[in-house]
Amino acid sequence: MTQGTGLAASRVLVIDDDNVFRHSLARALRRHGLVVSDTGHYAAVLRLAEEQQPDFVLLDLNLGDDSGINLIAPLRAALPACRIVVLSGCGNLPVAVNCIKQGAADYLVKPVEASAILAALFKRDLAARAVPSSERMPLEALERAHISQVLAENDGNISRTAEILKMHRRTLQRKLSKFQPASRGNEAGARDVRRSGCTGETPGPA
Repeated sequence: MTQGTGLAASRVLVIDDDNVFRHSLARALRRHGLVVSDTGHYAAVLRLAEEQQPDFVLLDLNLGDDSGINLIAPLRAALPACRIVVLSGCGNLPVAVNCIKQGAADYLVKPVEASAILAALFKRDLAARAVPSSERMPLEALERAHISQVLAENDGNISRTAEILKMHRRTLQRKLSKFQPASRGNEAGARDVRRSGCTGETPGPA
């Protein structure tokens, strides 16, 4: 891996089976001084990662008949210092939470601008980059919405929700007390996700 945090010092591996999107994104990243390698083939990902030693990976979840989520853990094992940002055409909350659990640093919903991707790669503040919040699902918001969804599905039963989330009941209660001001909006968001039928990307094992 390269040293330093500047754009020109960074290597990015772009993984997406949409050739047009992948090549356009690679060109945009190169214009910002990054060293970019790319592939649309699931089987080539780990070999390229070993060869290129990227600082960052942009990983699409739909790779033909394969799921990119199954690459997150192997990529993390091969490249412990690498920052993995997931790209998805679907804002599926359980999938997004699972990606974070597997080791992804961020989850972006397509369509997404290059500015949003660069911000996610370099951990820039969301407010400072003037990017619509719908393009990004930060970890805290993901966790809040997922907990609210599971809680609503279990009719507010905290013990059952904690069991499903594999979380101690007191831990869940502490989180809920922090989430309280936004809980109504999160429950509405969870209902919207269920109504949308957005299930094209199936979560892998947690």
